[in-house]
Amino acid sequence: MGAEIVDEAVRAAPSPALRGLVGWYAGYRQRGVPPTRHRGLPSPWLTLILTLDDPLSMAAHPDPAAAPGDFAALLGGLHLTPALIDIPGRQSGIQIGISPLGARVLLGLPAGELTGIDLHADDVLGADVREAHDRLREATDWPARFRVVDGWLLRRMFHHESGPPACTSVVADAWGLLLATGGRLRIDKLAAETGYGERHLRNRFRAEIGLTPKAAARVIRFDRTRRRLADSPARTDLAGLAADCGYADQSHLDREFAALAACTPSAWLAQEFRNIQSGHHPPA
Repeated sequence: MGAEIVDEAVRAAPSPALRGLVGWYAGYRQRGVPPTRHRGLPSPWLTLILTLDDPLSMAAHPDPAAAPGDFAALLGGLHLTPALIDIPGRQSGIQIGISPLGARVLLGLPAGELTGIDLHADDVLGADVREAHDRLREATDWPARFRVVDGWLLRRMFHHESGPPACTSVVADAWGLLLATGGRLRIDKLAAETGYGERHLRNRFRAEIGLTPKAAARVIRFDRTRRRLADSPARTDLAGLAADCGYADQSHLDREFAALAACTPSAWLAQEFRNIQSGHHPPA
């Protein structure tokens, strides 16, 4: 008999106390599945991955100058180009979606310092993340693992309450407006809504979030679009999807996929179909 096939994907919400700082937890465990390569696409979330068994094998980073390598724990900022992850038939871990607004409180630095790069998480978080990682690997099931992550992030939040300041209200308000409108709000209107000039807003946004408001809107709209696509993988009306998500036409959508995913929408669906079907993609 062949080796047992394991293919688990589990999602969980963080503690209500972390609302606005952390979006979701996604646990995954695969063994005995066909080797594949996964695209880590631009999204409005910073990525923190804590593996359970084998390290994460990064074939390419959003920063093309960064060398491929293995990561026991990876921390990545917002980015505008895809990462490539090799999955040799076996992987396991928890992915944590951290809001850029939560970076100062949970990571001790603004999201702008992580833009476009992937780092070994302990290079930023030190022994604290290594201790949490050890406890995570000792947990025996998914609820226990999520409790470990919850407890660790809550301790970091309370520790930093009197430390680095949170994002300024103008950045937080602008970010919230972009999310609420699916990235479709014009930047001049965004600036008017916040009561600041476009230049001031752009500078503050780049420092705190890591992208300009225009680039952030682009990523938010793209992320919403590809999730809509993943929710209905049999959908063939790409022109309708483009219109629904605020693109001028299907050609505009295709150009955005070429720029942000380095492939067409149809090619992405074909490559990720198995992961989409089994739930191995980050939740909205």
